[in-house]
Amino acid sequence: MKFTITYIVLLTLLITSCAKVKTPEPNLTVTTSSNTYKAGDTVTFNFAGNPDNIIFYSGEIGHNYEYRKRTKASNDLQIQFRSFVSFGVIAQNLQLMVSNNFNGTADQENLEKATWTDISHLATWSAGADQVNSGVISLKPYEGTDENSVMYVAFRYTDTQKAQGQNRWVIRTFSADNVTPEGASTNLAVMSTAGWKAVNIKNAASVWTITSAQLLMYGGAATQPDNEDWVITKAFDSKTVQPDAGIALKNISKTMDSYSYVFNTPGTYRVVFESSAVRYNGENRKVNELTLTITP
Repeated sequence: MKFTITYIVLLTLLITSCAKVKTPEPNLTVTTSSNTYKAGDTVTFNFAGNPDNIIFYSGEIGHNYEYRKRTKASNDLQIQFRSFVSFGVIAQNLQLMVSNNFNGTADQENLEKATWTDISHLATWSAGADQVNSGVISLKPYEGTDENSVMYVAFRYTDTQKAQGQNRWVIRTFSADNVTPEGASTNLAVMSTAGWKAVNIKNAASVWTITSAQLLMYGGAATQPDNEDWVITKAFDSKTVQPDAGIALKNISKTMDSYSYVFNTPGTYRVVFESSAVRYNGENRKVNELTLTITP
């Protein structure tokens, strides 16, 4: 009985003692020999102190400390394609359409329920020449809200029965990219990964042919009736971004007295070293910030 009481008392003292142990503050100071360097120079950051962990944010695009938890941004969804039209009397009978309330079900009923905006005027189209570049087309004015940030892109082909036959259109290439406000570009799709789905409205004998290499609409001969066909991409999330990332330089098992880095692009950079001390009962963090000017 006496042993049990002694054990309980010792255990209580141990728990109380551990509970009083505070997580230490990270002790880190960062200095450089200058605040101005030329692009391509090696910048050496000198450390004083030995925190458990150090994470480095250079301040370059994709490595900004302030965006380390960001998952939404006012991005610019940009598309680009190459086109070719031939056969019949050449006319601009292919339209570029966008929607941010299409539900993704590729049939006539759901296509007609959605609101589609014709942005054909933003593109440069073939008038008979092959591989005509549309130019970079910004879809930012047509994007939805943060809560509904998806967007669909479509090509709508229409033609009528006529003696000369209908136009043949080919979309040779396609790309879609998200560009953050800082200018970081992420490719969302190319021709083979855009998830194309075709919807026939008129004349099921003449529809879009979808391959990994191109989109092809043959149109029809003089005997073919009026035609309308759509081909629609998968949904593009225009506002979601990956959080900016830092470089983990040190953990508790390492020591480090300096770190060297090269900035290749001129500019002013907010450089951040986030240090931390982590224990079973909590963690403390500290931010050391420097502003560096990189000249040409």
